Amino acid sequence: MKIQESTITETSDFRVIIYPASRPFTAKESKAITEKLYDFLSTWAAHGKPLSSSFKIENNQFVVICVDEEKEAASGCSIDSLSSVFRELDKEFDFGFFDRMKACFVQNGEVRTLKLQDFRNGLKTGEIPQDIEVFDFSKDTYVNFLSDFLLPFKRSWAYTPS
Repeated sequence: MKIQESTITETSDFRVIIYPASRPFTAKESKAITEKLYDFLSTWAAHGKPLSSSFKIENNQFVVICVDEEKEAASGCSIDSLSSVFRELDKEFDFGFFDRMKACFVQNGEVRTLKLQDFRNGLKTGEIPQDIEVFDFSKDTYVNFLSDFLLPFKRSWAYTPS
């Protein structure tokens, strides 16, 4: 079942799984994602026990799934079934959800996505300034997501001091 964003309690007990696309979603694609996840999450279970979960589309490019693991923990099989849904969406719309060799960042108020090598080269050449903010998809709790999903470059995974 889709739970509106406002009902997500800000607690570290909510597990977060982030699926980053390589480009923004169109309105049609957002609708397809929403419908698919609404249907899937209403029946999502771990070892036969329903999972209390929700989702939201962030920055029109990232899908954030939350699971209340205080009620029931997501299992390996349940995560695999969620991944299957995203593989289907990826196959249909070519979102690049599973391409981990990319960097997503905000430059001049716009979300940009580049291949990791192009991103690193752009930083070296100065084509990409260091006053950007970088998305971090490794967040595993909702509290971490709220506080550290988008970080200034110098606090992000991408910063390596010279």
